[in-house]
Amino acid sequence: MSLKLLFSTCILVTVVVASAAPSLAEGGSVTVVSFGGSYGESIKQAFLAPFQRESSIKTNMVDYNGGLGELSAQVETGNVTWDVVDLEMQDLVRACDDGLLETLTKLRLPDAADGTDPKADFVEGTLQDCGVGNIIWSTVIAFNDDMFPGDKPSKMADFFDLERFPGKRGLMKKPQAVLEWALIADGVDAKDVYDVLATPDGVERALSKLDTIRDHVVWWDAHAQAPQLLADKEVAMTMAANGRIYTAAAVGGKPFTTIWDRQIWAPEFWAIPKGAHNIDAAKKFIAFAARPEQMAVQASNIAYGPARKSAAELADDKMRPYLPTEKSNFATAIHNDVEFWADHGDSINERFVVWLSK
Repeated sequence: MSLKLLFSTCILVTVVVASAAPSLAEGGSVTVVSFGGSYGESIKQAFLAPFQRESSIKTNMVDYNGGLGELSAQVETGNVTWDVVDLEMQDLVRACDDGLLETLTKLRLPDAADGTDPKADFVEGTLQDCGVGNIIWSTVIAFNDDMFPGDKPSKMADFFDLERFPGKRGLMKKPQAVLEWALIADGVDAKDVYDVLATPDGVERALSKLDTIRDHVVWWDAHAQAPQLLADKEVAMTMAANGRIYTAAAVGGKPFTTIWDRQIWAPEFWAIPKGAHNIDAAKKFIAFAARPEQMAVQASNIAYGPARKSAAELADDKMRPYLPTEKSNFATAIHNDVEFWADHGDSINERFVVWLSK
């Protein structure tokens, strides 16, 4: 995921797990594929190193940039060198449908510390036929405190209230999240938003709501631009990836506040390529990584929410306010419907481009 490649946090420890002691050879090996940067370091610290110590299974990590190109090539040629891969939901769904992944429906996952069954403890939608959820990141609205010396915005609808909260707005130049928010701000119940957006009238309703702020919008294309626009005061409020705002505010000291109301969240998953050579070891790794206490280690070091509810409660107190899945942050969260966008994305994108060009 491109969001993680540049995501910077204060992780201070790099754990090298590729160099195992000779005695580990007896336990086998597993190759885990994920994204680099500080996100990759959080995976090594929370999962790879402790799993290797506990299991005596040599654990290696390979970085990649996401997508299905290399995974498809390995499976189709029968030359599978990966054992576990970190996939975004849209890639997981497609790969599972295309037969590129092993099914994990019978994988035994650990209970929560209080005995809660994992199916009840995992956030809804983060257990799939071919994948077990690991982290949740979200698209949020953030604002520069310095540009609102009086009343502060506190809910998503405030983004559309130019009278009470004047100033430029930053939006990514794509319809996802933008149109969902526009409909909700226009009075559509969150549970109905995708049903409404599936109709031509629903799309026009969302665009009409965007018309009310379009003269005040600064459009951006890359996630790194959002916090920079806020810092330069070119916008007063902007949509943004939650991790970018965390880094700028908690690490960089910028006067930014996240509005968690109506955050639009997306999960990522651990999956096993079809034909992986170390399937038993891969399943053991995924079960280990699904332990709430290990998820909490990762969540204490990077601003992505763990896929298990109990894990968010175990995270470091200083980090919890920045996690998408922290209970109060998650209260009005909306699950990004990737299947909806797969079915309707092309037509909506075409209409959105026409609207932008007006």
